Amino acid sequence: MSNSMADILKQAQALQSKLTELQAEAENKTAEASAGGGMVTAVVNGKLQVVKIHIEPQIVEGGDREMLEDLVVAAVNEAIRKAQQMMAEAMSRVTGGLKIPGFGG
Repeated sequence: MSNSMADILKQAQALQSKLTELQAEAENKTAEASAGGGMVTAVVNGKLQVVKIHIEPQIVEGGDREMLEDLVVAAVNEAIRKAQQMMAEAMSRVTGGLKIPGFGG
């Protein structure tokens, strides 16, 4: 095996290691978004799992269930978008912009 081939394999192994580390860290990284002027807040991790929803008491007391449902959906969708962007940026730093199928690109 030529030196250049060995170097390529070393680089691929290092990249794979970094990607595995990034995936493991994804669960601990979070993105937060709110809707309704902060009445509903959603927190999503880097694996795109909702980890927390906060609803201000006054919106529940108001009794407008449809508005509350809409605000929850809006907050969750925005938090997911932010988490996707956060992970795409982290992936880009690891791969140097190289698109790798199956890794959030």
